Amino acid sequence: MDFQDFEQDERMIARERLPEDRDEKGLRPLTWDDYSGQKQVTDNLKIFIEAAMRRGEALDHCLLYGPPGLGKTTLAGIIANEMGVNLRITTGPAIEKAGDLAALLTNLQEREVLFIDEIHRLNRSVEEVLYPAMEDFALDIMIGKGPSARSIRIDLPKFTLIGATTRAGMLSAPLRDRFGMVHRLELYKPEELRVILKRDADILGIGIDDEGLDCLACRSRGTPRIAIRLLKRLRDYAEVRGEGIINKEIAEFGLSQLAIDNMGLDHTDRRIMTSIAEKFLGGPVGLETLAACTGEDAGTIEDVYEPFLMQCGFIAKTPRGRVLAPAGWKHLGLSCPADIDRKLSGLGVSNSGEITDNQISIDEMMDGRNGEKS
Repeated sequence: MDFQDFEQDERMIARERLPEDRDEKGLRPLTWDDYSGQKQVTDNLKIFIEAAMRRGEALDHCLLYGPPGLGKTTLAGIIANEMGVNLRITTGPAIEKAGDLAALLTNLQEREVLFIDEIHRLNRSVEEVLYPAMEDFALDIMIGKGPSARSIRIDLPKFTLIGATTRAGMLSAPLRDRFGMVHRLELYKPEELRVILKRDADILGIGIDDEGLDCLACRSRGTPRIAIRLLKRLRDYAEVRGEGIINKEIAEFGLSQLAIDNMGLDHTDRRIMTSIAEKFLGGPVGLETLAACTGEDAGTIEDVYEPFLMQCGFIAKTPRGRVLAPAGWKHLGLSCPADIDRKLSGLGVSNSGEITDNQISIDEMMDGRNGEKS
């Protein structure tokens, strides 16, 4: 297999923001009426916002986490708009020193919303300054050095901090515990993406029929950012190969040209699955071995490709490595091996509990190591 045929700098179905998403801001809804999806999260936020408005207080600090492209920044904008206040936007890496954070906080007005994207990437020194600001609405600043140094406290207006992260596990426990609301954003259902696509197509002046919407919504990996990106690419196919309308024929042709199948997988996803099936007989295979075989970086496979393949049930992780699950074999159109149960168990134990010939028990491995040491 020639890997050069698959080299691309940017994936069309990447959840991270790409240059072609620069007009994404103009498509973001500003009110709940224009927002679709995340029903449980939005229902709770509506109640919390209304309660805070009735009391005349700032909304509690809120943490939004989940995969990229699900609308964390959009939700922050809607919250600020519903509260009738301004939204100040920054990112964790942009706040390099405690003084940068102090400048942001002291310029906030009462009940304003400060949105920090990628909040897990805050410096530890900056994070420690944030603790009293979130809890007591105050800044503790050291003046001077040595024996003459002293601490002063500056009162801050009651504000709302909204933090967004794709890796909630990387947040320190003290910071996470100071958020009064923690919401996880889930992948969108096709019917929710259909509503989003219809609204954005009307804003962008793109013609699309119901069958085109269904086809596009089902292949967008549950992510609005990907759906909108594909919508703009299919517009090009509709204008050149069609009559300016994205119908089922144009949608299937365009997505086929972009190598995106009916499950939203691209050529790299399928190459990873095919490598496990053909070169390793379905696995198990280690991450580094799989990376060397496919020509991809191990971290990229683990962080970018694997999560969606595992969500679809195509790949399973076992103690011995990655295994192609039955659904993965079926998607590739290949016959599933008879020993798939043993492979998925990871340690060579069949469903009946019997130990297979090629199993090496943990005790035996430890005994061998102890023997080597002795």
